[in-house]
Amino acid sequence: MALCLAGLSSAAWAQSDADSSTSTHRTHKSAKPKAPKSSKKDGSKKESAKKESAKRGHADKAEASDEEDAGKPVQIATFGDWGAFLAEGKEKTCYVLAEPKERVPDKLKRDPAYIFISSRPDENIHNEVSVTMGFEMKDGGDAEADVAGTTYDLVSKGPNAWIKNPAQEAQFISALKKNAKLVVKATSVKGHTTTDSYSLAGLSQALERANKECR
Repeated sequence: MALCLAGLSSAAWAQSDADSSTSTHRTHKSAKPKAPKSSKKDGSKKESAKKESAKRGHADKAEASDEEDAGKPVQIATFGDWGAFLAEGKEKTCYVLAEPKERVPDKLKRDPAYIFISSRPDENIHNEVSVTMGFEMKDGGDAEADVAGTTYDLVSKGPNAWIKNPAQEAQFISALKKNAKLVVKATSVKGHTTTDSYSLAGLSQALERANKECR
């Protein structure tokens, strides 16, 4: 089963406003110069220059496209309900991802939810846990993750949440590896409390595979 990457997008928290500027164009009367007559030879040179410019343009576009593709995540393996991904751009990112198996209330309309465990070696970040809930939460609002009866507080920002106490992250991941189910509860800005249940089948293998790429 191939897992789809959430339009991270989820990670596009910052919005930028376009600055508008006006410029004043000065006009004046002047004698219009006559265009020089071009010979067939000159026309041939111009045509050749145009073709060369077009070739360079296509080459630049192809290079930009290659750079863009290089930064896109690729699913390198699937284990149980978890996928292992790798993105190689200017900085390498490796992560595992899963979608909830059950969402309550099931009739509540919201965007897809995911849990990520990611590593970015260039930033010296390893096994960082983040959750995308699929709806806006109050910044710093109530959210928690439960594994086999042990609760971990989450800190929220927009549709995303992280382990509130980073010192508990390793303990949390260890608990995930040893158990079969993760339950995440959070409250939206509209006051709706939701519960997402994740299967942990395949997590250990997926995490091991992803971390091999980011050692």
